[in-house]
Amino acid sequence: MLGEDINDSEGEIKVSFGYQCNGGGDGIPSGAVKGVESRSDIPRNGSFSCLSGAALSANATLANTNICNGLIGSDILPSLDSPNSFRRVLSSPSLSRLDILSSSLQSSMSNLSCSPPSPVGSYETDSYMLKTMSVPTRSDSFLNAVEVQVAGGAAGEDRVQAVCSEENEWLFCAIYDGFNGRDAADFLAGTLYETIMFNFNLLDSESKQYVPSIDSASDESSYSEMEVSSRSFRNGVLDILHRALSQAENDFLYMVEQEMEDRPDLVSVGSCVLVMLLHGNNLYTLNLGDSRAVLATFDEGNDMDQSGRLKAIQLTDSHTVDNEHERTRLLSEHPDDSMPVIAGKVKGKLKVTRAFGVGYLKKKKLNDALMGILRVRNLISPPYISTEPSLNVHEISKSDHFVIIGSDGLFDFLSNEEAVKLVHSYISSNPSGDPAKFLVEQLVIKAAHSAVRENC
Repeated sequence: MLGEDINDSEGEIKVSFGYQCNGGGDGIPSGAVKGVESRSDIPRNGSFSCLSGAALSANATLANTNICNGLIGSDILPSLDSPNSFRRVLSSPSLSRLDILSSSLQSSMSNLSCSPPSPVGSYETDSYMLKTMSVPTRSDSFLNAVEVQVAGGAAGEDRVQAVCSEENEWLFCAIYDGFNGRDAADFLAGTLYETIMFNFNLLDSESKQYVPSIDSASDESSYSEMEVSSRSFRNGVLDILHRALSQAENDFLYMVEQEMEDRPDLVSVGSCVLVMLLHGNNLYTLNLGDSRAVLATFDEGNDMDQSGRLKAIQLTDSHTVDNEHERTRLLSEHPDDSMPVIAGKVKGKLKVTRAFGVGYLKKKKLNDALMGILRVRNLISPPYISTEPSLNVHEISKSDHFVIIGSDGLFDFLSNEEAVKLVHSYISSNPSGDPAKFLVEQLVIKAAHSAVRENC
């Protein structure tokens, strides 16, 4: 129980796991709120100056998933988890996560997929079109190309990941907020970032092949060409994020179909998804569900060395029935269903309108795998839950101070402005402290006060 998990003998809150690192760069601090307490001094390239993560769950942390014959839970996740500090993952000829899964499924289709990939909208990428999403071989897989450092782990039904590459100058953070089990969150943790980064490295290497000269009278034209190239690269990254998520969804639901006879509960397992990718001065976000990325930035014309007012800017959309735009979209997509929203939830089951997995609200045959009251009645026009993510790219400026990423559990009790104010106050007085752990502590206090008021 929560009360048993959060306090040690000295009254200090114990989070499920956590990590913190500080670098020498002058970039943007990034806080992944759902992770815990440790320190690792890692030199950085300037994209960000520190990362702090903390996680706390009121539920017991479940065992790793046994989906895909247990390969994700037994072979992949243990190599990624580092709940108390960042650690290096060295190049290894025996380590190719996508290869492991692809072989286990004995599939000849691309990128471990055993069912045809769903069509997705594509951003214009000019010359930076995606190559075939084939599984990286052991000679060209992402982890064999670069050395990375990883941190993260599980709390309750959720997973948090932080991965950084000094060589390729990027930081990847993700929150997989699972529900009805941890299989979906585990699947994402075991496959998504490598799929993204493998294709990201292809895009990055292509972009470096063309660098216009700016040493002649054609300077203006060359600058224009560089701007077009940069814009194409950013769109290419967004396209990669989109396609990788669609591929993961396709593969996960295929595995659910293969294993649901023995585990019918898999059809209801799902996860919200929040991915943040920091590369150079570009901050990319992908979200599906109700987790948030909130940017703390000073008023225009002020930077962090001045006395401007700090603002909270939400970089992600909230995909719930409480969002009028989402509710309207859901109703318009199901004109033949008079009750797509029941008691404030999609078909009476989920408050989120977009999520990974949760196949029973997307396919009739998956819903039919459930028995009795668990089955959704009148599933007239599935899918009712969308896997279309919100995508955004923000160009970091000198006014930007830090980013908070967190699941709905944080923002159920703290507004964007409150969270930013708390973190800013803490890091101003504790520059070497752990802001994510502090924020989790404040969350617990706020939740406790709220519970007391409700019981009075």
